[in-house]
Amino acid sequence: MFRFTGNDAMLPTARIQLQRACVEAEGFLELGLPQQALHTLQRRGQLVHGDARGCYLLGETLRELRRFREAVYPLRRCLDLLPDDMHVALALGWCYKRIGRLQEAIGTLEQAVKTEPGEAILHYNLACYWSLAHNRRQALQHLAYAIEIDGNFRDLVADEPDFDPIRDDPLFQTLTAALG
Repeated sequence: MFRFTGNDAMLPTARIQLQRACVEAEGFLELGLPQQALHTLQRRGQLVHGDARGCYLLGETLRELRRFREAVYPLRRCLDLLPDDMHVALALGWCYKRIGRLQEAIGTLEQAVKTEPGEAILHYNLACYWSLAHNRRQALQHLAYAIEIDGNFRDLVADEPDFDPIRDDPLFQTLTAALG
């Protein structure tokens, strides 16, 4: 998914250390051990912050630890290095939402949708964020796109509290009604 990006003049030993730290951190995350992943990445400090994969892993680790505010910096850095990566944008938007920076979450995903307009998950998350921002029109528009792209998203709506602000809207009810 990620290529190593950053300082091309990095010494080969430093690059190997970074690659090993990333593989080790990925392993810890897969095992559900985010604290160990964090420790592994923190040992490589600056190397991690100069690399897209390292930044993403650090952000995901902090997100897993529910340290959303701290996760913003490495995810923002990763998005600077890989501006078209929707996975990074989703993770960053997710963190922004949880720290009360809803407009930044919306802006991040709006930018991602310009690059990946056919990704239902981007539209679905934008629908959630616009609903929370009490923008009914934008929420319904993005929800309609998400469902049009992948009808399975309709099944998620009933349990999604982000749609509570628009749940009683007749257009929302029509859009989310199960086809039978």
